[in-house]
Amino acid sequence: MVYFGQYLKDYLEYNKISQTEFALRLGITQKHINEILNGKAKITLEMAANIERLTNIPSNFIISVENTRYMEEELIKEYSNTENIKNMIYNEYAFKELKKSNWITFKDEKNIYQVCIDILNFLKVKDFTAHNNLEQYVLFKKQGEDYNKLALWIAHCDEMSSNQQVNEYKSENFNELINKLKIEAFNEGINIEKIKEILNSYGILFVCEKALPGTKVRGCFKVKINTPAIYTTANYSSKDSFFFELFHELGHCKSDYNMAQNKVIIDGDEKREQRADYFALNTMISKNEWDDITSDVTEDHIIEKSKKYKIPMSFIVGRLAKNDYIKYNSKLYNKYKKI
Repeated sequence: MVYFGQYLKDYLEYNKISQTEFALRLGITQKHINEILNGKAKITLEMAANIERLTNIPSNFIISVENTRYMEEELIKEYSNTENIKNMIYNEYAFKELKKSNWITFKDEKNIYQVCIDILNFLKVKDFTAHNNLEQYVLFKKQGEDYNKLALWIAHCDEMSSNQQVNEYKSENFNELINKLKIEAFNEGINIEKIKEILNSYGILFVCEKALPGTKVRGCFKVKINTPAIYTTANYSSKDSFFFELFHELGHCKSDYNMAQNKVIIDGDEKREQRADYFALNTMISKNEWDDITSDVTEDHIIEKSKKYKIPMSFIVGRLAKNDYIKYNSKLYNKYKKI
């Protein structure tokens, strides 16, 4: 286990400075300098600053070395041995998937303690106990879910959204935002950058990123101080499924803004989820529009209604398939599911 005293001992030997002289220069006892050199005393910020003044060794390097050492000690105390720590990182924190995704730049992949520190820095928590305590801050259905993978995905999305420039969010502009998105949805394909630009202009952070393999999550809604944030996974199979998820999270923004200031909403209670689902469905196709569309589900008729109401064909065939008017393997659905 590396501690700063080893570096300081080398410095004193190289510069031919005795421990007694250095202790006098630092204004500490011979016993104290001996404890520092042998890793038996914790180095405070003040002490690190004083050592920097005398040696020009940067205090941030001193603190970094010591923090790594303390983390190793705590990990050994909690997980007993290196093998248990390695299993925890590989199984619970998806090290291989994290490495493959390039979400984290690992400083030393062979040093399991440094890997732990890199992951904790990425999650922005003091230790794994603090990370586990944050689970109460996240609303989701635990069955079949992996909190650690979800937390890593959210941390990645937080990082991705950190440089976005957004206007002030004003709830009175919400309907105007929805109309802008519906207009954009009628264009061909899915333009993620354009959608982000629209949401940012109305004060909402937006990220669409794949989740880690095996993570069952469609999206989440949170409020960062006063700024709403919508994160969706890029695992959508069709245009209508993407926009359904986007409008679902906007439904949470409309109805659950206050709750989201203290919670990350992935799966709220049944009432909130049903309300967000209803908002998404009605936003994509209103009841009156739907009644008109389903009066005749021939291709020519739905094309006519798509043009009349400015509703993407993917929205229409997606809803028709969901409600068993047509089959998902039908030519009609597959022809228009991405349009």
